[in-house]
Amino acid sequence: MADRSTIFALSSGRPPAAIAVVRISGPQAGVALERLTGRIPGPRKASLARVRDPASGEVIDEALVLWFPAPHSETGEDVAEIQLHGGPAVVAAILDALGSLEGCRLAEAGEFTRRGFENGKLDLTEVEGLADLIAAETPAQRRLAYRQLKGLIGNRGEEWRRRLIEALALVEARIDFSDEADVPEELVKPALHAAQQLRSEIAASLADGGRGERLRDGLVVAIAGPPNAGKSTLLNRLARREAAIVSPYAGTTRDVIEVHLDLGGYPVTLLDTAGIRESDELVEQEGIRRASERAAAADLVFWVVDMSAIGGAVVERPANLAGSCVWLVKNKSDLAINKGQRLPVDYGRNEFEFMTALSAQSGLGIDELVRELTIFAEEFFGATEAILVTRARHRRSLNETVSYLDRALAQSATGSEELIAEELRSAATTLGRLTGRVDVEDILDVIFRDFCIGK
Repeated sequence: MADRSTIFALSSGRPPAAIAVVRISGPQAGVALERLTGRIPGPRKASLARVRDPASGEVIDEALVLWFPAPHSETGEDVAEIQLHGGPAVVAAILDALGSLEGCRLAEAGEFTRRGFENGKLDLTEVEGLADLIAAETPAQRRLAYRQLKGLIGNRGEEWRRRLIEALALVEARIDFSDEADVPEELVKPALHAAQQLRSEIAASLADGGRGERLRDGLVVAIAGPPNAGKSTLLNRLARREAAIVSPYAGTTRDVIEVHLDLGGYPVTLLDTAGIRESDELVEQEGIRRASERAAAADLVFWVVDMSAIGGAVVERPANLAGSCVWLVKNKSDLAINKGQRLPVDYGRNEFEFMTALSAQSGLGIDELVRELTIFAEEFFGATEAILVTRARHRRSLNETVSYLDRALAQSATGSEELIAEELRSAATTLGRLTGRVDVEDILDVIFRDFCIGK
């Protein structure tokens, strides 16, 4: 630790701001704080101090300073925090002053959190939870990220790993210490019983339909349909701002436009796509191709049609959306009524999961669409309180653990204790990767503790 560099960085938002928070972490944090302010305050107590440039002695600002000696800090190292006024010149001056001190350098991206992980303050799942909390845009995402930051999956993973290590210790004891009087003869059977219980619990956590990953990424809704149906107008109406260019000319939208919404606390991403039609123009063809791909991959598709133009024509969704959830949005319904046209149309043999009539231009029927979409989002995400897995990495690690446990259970028929131990060991290692904590000595610790070998 003494040879490690001391890092510093602006930890608050980009200036100008009312307050700027500069953090320093490392073995020289106390020296740096003393050089800047002339003293080190009591641990975890805010103190007012003048911050000076160590080279010139010029006062940079008056600030609140805090001191967190190791190991009781976020990084596990000595940490100093300086809360200054958030002007660009003030922030630049203190960063320059810190950079001039020997052994201090500007932190790399994520380096404070990395040091917290390396010093045992956070496991990998908590690090990911912290990143998700910072990036959360809706209450549902915030709640899920906070639960992960506080060890939702990390604590469960460590508990599973502890139980797995105890099961492995039984088998290892049977293999390596069968001559010891303190070791019972029948150890493999209870070990396999514990492995079966763990396998069932982990598999149950994986059977969530991927709701955690979906909640992180958001519900994707593609607005698709023929040109000039009012897709961009509908996007702007739902976004409550001019996010997309609207014009009376077909082919205005060439690329996919994304808008992120908070809908009833759930994250929703709206995609405005190019009008789907036959075209000889190469640029428009590429836009149509992208529109078709994004619509087919979306969780929900709004197929928008112009009721004032199509009249009683047949409305069928494209073949590439046959397996998608598609809502028919009959736009410009007010114009159709004014023209004396009947709103019901012949939908052919393709049925839509939901149909609604509205006017994106006037707002007629928009509230009903938003209500239905909110209900859809609630059902799509389900009960988020029970979600454990939030990332593909978590799911991959747990799936591999289940596979190793299955192989260990399958070896029970052969009676090979060595192969059972190897599969259980691989399962424990995989679970350890979930949180980033893998220690093979844990197995021996359990053996010597439980069986008093060599007493």
